[in-house]
Amino acid sequence: MTTPEPRLTSLAHGGGCGCKLAPAVLQDILKGVPQAAAFANLMVGTETSDDAAVWRLNDSQALVATTDFFMPVVDDPFDFGRIAATNALSDVYAMGATPIFALALVGMPVNVLSTETIGRILQGGAAVCAAAGIPVAGGHSIDSVEPIYGLVALGLVHPDEVLTNRGARSGDVLILTKPLGVGVLSAAFKQGRLDEAGYAALIASTTKLNTLGARLAGRAGVHAVTDVTGFGLLGHALEMARGAGLTVELTSQPPLLDAVEALAAASVRTGASGRNLDSYGASVDLPAGLPDWRRDLLADPQTSGGLLIAVAADEAGALLDLARAGGFDRAAVVGRVTGGPARVRVVA
Repeated sequence: MTTPEPRLTSLAHGGGCGCKLAPAVLQDILKGVPQAAAFANLMVGTETSDDAAVWRLNDSQALVATTDFFMPVVDDPFDFGRIAATNALSDVYAMGATPIFALALVGMPVNVLSTETIGRILQGGAAVCAAAGIPVAGGHSIDSVEPIYGLVALGLVHPDEVLTNRGARSGDVLILTKPLGVGVLSAAFKQGRLDEAGYAALIASTTKLNTLGARLAGRAGVHAVTDVTGFGLLGHALEMARGAGLTVELTSQPPLLDAVEALAAASVRTGASGRNLDSYGASVDLPAGLPDWRRDLLADPQTSGGLLIAVAADEAGALLDLARAGGFDRAAVVGRVTGGPARVRVVA
């Protein structure tokens, strides 16, 4: 009799972008790593915690390079592959680039999972890459204790149209293209508390490609872009604030995925939200009386989350129209950029 395979999520101590090292831990590790030497063609490196590296190839092309991988956030192998690939490609789109090809990163417990299951994970990733119009042109695989999958993703953008997380200007409006709550839904899934509709919302959000990013390159009024992933809205907004040397104001009630508010109010959350707040909470001002669950949602790790866009106020309406026409129908204004120190202020 064949022994049933274990649930994918049971093989991992964390899942999705909740696997990320806490911001403070990552900072502590990297402080002893020498900065990259000066290279004339390196347009974006590690200095501002941006979404990808950018290398100028010539006067009309810059190469955007990134990698992202994690452990399962769901049990369906095809869905896991789709989510991981969508998340990896997001960093290319966040720089304003168009993907050109990807390489697969695969670590699997081959004595526990069947080749069929592992194959379905890779098929899910390839399906997303096909939807993005690119091939998975190779990769690397190892035998590992926990299942890990992701991509190296490469894209192209004009050197004059690279989008970064550091160009926000005072007076800009902040637009978020996807609702928050992926971490809460994934936690509910692991606890057996997520219904069919909640699971569908989780999959729909995490497998929607952030193709809008490529349409923002060179667009009037767009000053800064990042994608909201493992550090939550607060963490990635803080990176944007630090990059610009300005204060970012965020609403305490951004759009949420269906069922998230009730689950969060019932204390469903990931451990990563607490780690995030411990890491950067000293740089965040919170309004008096803000419920803990609302605070934690702002730090909720977003696997394959939306784009956070700093855009001139007079261009915000047109950008919202563009986002919604592209299928981001929950895109919304979530804050603004003001003068002042590099920190985040949450307003009621």
